[in-house]
Amino acid sequence: MRSINVLQGVPGIITEAQVAQSAAYLAASQLPSGIIPWFEGGHSDPWNHVECAMALTITGHLEAAHAAYDWMARHQLGDGSWFNYYLGARVKDTRLDTNVCAYVAAGIYHYLVATDDVDTAARWWPMVERAVDFVLRFQRVDGSFAWSLDSSGRVEPYALLTGSASIFHSLRCAVALAERLDAHRPAWELAAGRVGHALAHHREVFANKDEFAMDWYYPVLAGAMVGEDARQRLATHWSRYVMDGCGVRCVSTNDWVTAAETAETVLSLDAVGWGERALQLLAETNRHRHVDGSYFTGIAYPQEIVFPHAETTSYTTAAILLAVDAVTNSSSSAGLFRHGVLAETLDWPEPGCTLADL
Repeated sequence: MRSINVLQGVPGIITEAQVAQSAAYLAASQLPSGIIPWFEGGHSDPWNHVECAMALTITGHLEAAHAAYDWMARHQLGDGSWFNYYLGARVKDTRLDTNVCAYVAAGIYHYLVATDDVDTAARWWPMVERAVDFVLRFQRVDGSFAWSLDSSGRVEPYALLTGSASIFHSLRCAVALAERLDAHRPAWELAAGRVGHALAHHREVFANKDEFAMDWYYPVLAGAMVGEDARQRLATHWSRYVMDGCGVRCVSTNDWVTAAETAETVLSLDAVGWGERALQLLAETNRHRHVDGSYFTGIAYPQEIVFPHAETTSYTTAAILLAVDAVTNSSSSAGLFRHGVLAETLDWPEPGCTLADL
């Protein structure tokens, strides 16, 4: 098992001591059961829970990361899924979100790359396998993924661009994890190729949610768009989603900047090699930093009002720690979102696709 290096600070932006303080805040947010709520007394969701576990891993809080993933293993449903929201020991929302269920694959592979702890990753492998197989049941003919099942078990009739992009990244991590554990899953590679093609070439198959910043950067963050196409997407829509000197708007129609979206955009910029711009944007998250090392979820401009009022969220701190890791290359898993690190997928169009021979 590889030892975890201290997550470095970024000169002029965040010190090593501040990084450690934020990691300690995140570890203290974890409940005895292992689950990590958004905030004290608040609910949890498996996607953000995994993101927090990833941040705990790279900051050396390995026991807390183990507890987080063990919570996932204990609460996985028989079909491989998890409910959408939990409130302590209770289920708050019984919706099954395909993207939420897939993200555990990214988390476990991230853990393995960071620690080289093959034995522990192998212990969690059955959980990942069940989760991925559950998600693949809801891949549509066009390659996209139905975004969820409602509380009655009805499959929602549309796909979300951000959700399918995140599933694309999770599938690539799942394939890499399977390869490392000598449990090859060619069907997963095919599924990744199908959704990757849809993301790169068929935006019409996804519900139109382009007012959300995540729909702007997630195809780049997930690696579905690379090279000049990725850089052009980020540059072309930059002014729509980014408030210069403040950060990234969660929704393009409101001047409400959220630190998590800002941090994920930093990861996207790092993914395409725009390091200087990534650092500039990371610096803008300092507006959100609270004295205890946590981060306010959002700030509304021009009034500069914290909204929701005084709310700090665990997932926001986790996203910023992951961004710090990426720009400093502190951990072995710092480049997980960087293009060229995960193996490329096949570009697999559906039969009859007019782009099949391009």
